[in-house]
Amino acid sequence: TPEPTPAPPPEPTPGEPDCDAKEYESTWEGVQDVIFAGSGCNVDACHGSNAAGGLDLSPEVAWDNIFEAESVGSDLRLVEPGDKDRSYLWLKVAAKTDPEGDWPISGGAMPTGGPAIAPEALEALRLWIYGGGSETGVVEGTAELLGACLPDPEPITVKPLDAPDRDEGVQLVMPPVPLPRASEQEVCFATYYDFTDRVPERFLDPTKKYFRIDTQELRQDPLSHHLVLIAPEIPEEDYNHPRFGGWACVGGASEGESCEPTDLEFCGEGQCVSAIDRFSLGCVGYGPPSAGIGVVTNQAGGAQEAQAYQELRTGVFAQMPLKGILYWSSHAFNLTQKDHVLNGRLNFLFAEEQEFPLQTIFDVSGVWDPDAAPFTTQEVCGEYVVPPGTRLFGMTSHTHQRGKEFRAWAPDGTQIFENFLYNDPHKQRFDPPLEFDSEDPAERTIRYCALYNNGVNPDGSPNAEEVTRQSRVPASALATSGNCDPVACVNDGMVGEPCDDGIPNYDGDDAACDSSPGAGDGFCDACPITGGESTENEMFILFGTYFIDRAYPQPPVDGAIWMGLG
Repeated sequence: TPEPTPAPPPEPTPGEPDCDAKEYESTWEGVQDVIFAGSGCNVDACHGSNAAGGLDLSPEVAWDNIFEAESVGSDLRLVEPGDKDRSYLWLKVAAKTDPEGDWPISGGAMPTGGPAIAPEALEALRLWIYGGGSETGVVEGTAELLGACLPDPEPITVKPLDAPDRDEGVQLVMPPVPLPRASEQEVCFATYYDFTDRVPERFLDPTKKYFRIDTQELRQDPLSHHLVLIAPEIPEEDYNHPRFGGWACVGGASEGESCEPTDLEFCGEGQCVSAIDRFSLGCVGYGPPSAGIGVVTNQAGGAQEAQAYQELRTGVFAQMPLKGILYWSSHAFNLTQKDHVLNGRLNFLFAEEQEFPLQTIFDVSGVWDPDAAPFTTQEVCGEYVVPPGTRLFGMTSHTHQRGKEFRAWAPDGTQIFENFLYNDPHKQRFDPPLEFDSEDPAERTIRYCALYNNGVNPDGSPNAEEVTRQSRVPASALATSGNCDPVACVNDGMVGEPCDDGIPNYDGDDAACDSSPGAGDGFCDACPITGGESTENEMFILFGTYFIDRAYPQPPVDGAIWMGLG
C-alpha cells in the first residue's frame, strides 16, 4: 500500500503575517523605518522638521529628498541609482559603521550623536541603492538583513539614465531584452548607430572618423550580471550578412517588421535589431567572419554589473568610430517568478583634454583556472607585466559568486587592491598614479590572486547549498563552456561522499549517494568549479587602466581606443 501523500502546509489566513518580523510593503519602507527612524535620523531635532543640513528624512518626504538629490558639502548626489560609491548618503553612513575606511566625505559621519548602524543594515542600504533605489520595489536579500517581512521580490525597472547634453556626450539605448522568470541567459545581438552629425568637431580625431571620450556611465535594470558593448568595425558591405539572421524592428509600432539597419528612422520609437543568439559567450563568433570577435577584442564599453561609472584620469582619452555596427553581449538573471524586459542605457562623455591615449589591462590568461573540487577552497594567482613608463590609475577585478576575495600587489609586495563583492566590485583609483619605469620586468610585475569557496562553511563543514551543482548550471552554459561533471553527493547524510561515474557526460551516479543500498534517495550533483559564463561557473580576470608617461614612446593613435569595461 503506497504511503499517503502528506498534506501541504496550510495557506496563511488572509490578513495574517507569514513571518514573525515587522511587515513592510517595500525595501525602501524597511530602510526608512529600520535605518533612518531606528537610528533617530528623522526626529525633529535632526533630519525631521528641523531638517539639519537642509535634509528632511520624515517618512512622507524622505525618498523624494534623497533620490537623485544634490548633497551639501559634496558634488555627489545623496542617492545615485545603482552606485553606492557616488551616493553621498551611503558614504556618510558607511563612514560611521567602518571608521577605519578612507571615506571621501566632509563633516562628520552619520548618524550624528548616536551609534553606527549595524553592518547588516548597511548592507541592506547598499543593496537597495544597487537595486536602483526604488521607492516601491523589493530587493532580493534585504528582508533578512533588515530583520523584516517583505513581499516576494519582483523585477525592478530602474529609472532610465538621462541623456547628456549635445555638447557633452552621446547616449546608446539597449534594445529591450526579454528575460523570462527564474532564468539566467547570455545573449548577443547587433544594432547600428551614427553620431556623424552629433559630435562637435573639437572632439574628433585628426581623421574625423572617430570621436574622443573620457567617461562612460551605464545604468540597467538590477538583473544584469554584465553588459559588454563591442564595436567590431564591420565593413559596410557586410551589414546585411546572412549570419546576422536578418534585421527586424524591436519595440514601437513597427514591432517585428523587417528593417535596414542604417535607416535609423524606419522603426520609429523602436530599434532595428539583428536576430538574437541565445547561446552566446561574449558574442564570440557572432555575425560575419569580417567581425573576427574573440573574448578580449573591441570592447567599446559596458560593465560587469548592472551599473557602472568610469571616468578616466584628466588628459587620458579613448576613441570610438563615429558610426557602425555594435554588438551587445547581455548576461542577466531573473531570480523572481515574473517575466521581465531588461532595459539599459549607456552614456559616453566627450574628452575635453586629449593628451594620453588610454591603455587597458584585461588579463584573461587565467580566466578558466579556478577548478576547486566540491567542498574545498582554492587560491588562484596570476601575474601581469606592464610596459615601461606605465602610470596606473585604476584597477578592478572579475569573478563570479564563488570568488570571495580578490587582491593585487605591487612589485615590492605592497597590497594595492582588495575586493570582496563579485557583483559590485571595488573600483580602485590611484592618485597619484602608480609608476612603473624599471627596465627589469620583475619590477613591473603586478601579482594578483583570488580565493574561491566551493561549498565550505566557516567551520570547515560542507555546504550543499553553496557548492557548484550541475542541476543549477543553466542549459546554455552546459552547452558551451560550463561543463559541470558531478563527482560528489549533496543529499542529507551523504553530503561530500564521492559519486563520480567516470563518464564525462554531465551525469553522475545517484545510486552511489543512496542512504542505504537501493534506497533511491541519492543525488550526485556537486561539481568542481568550472570556467564558464554563468554565475554558477567561474572566471578570474584582472582589469586596469593606465597611460604611458611622455618620457617614453607613446602608443600609436591610428584607430579605435576602447574604453573597456567600467
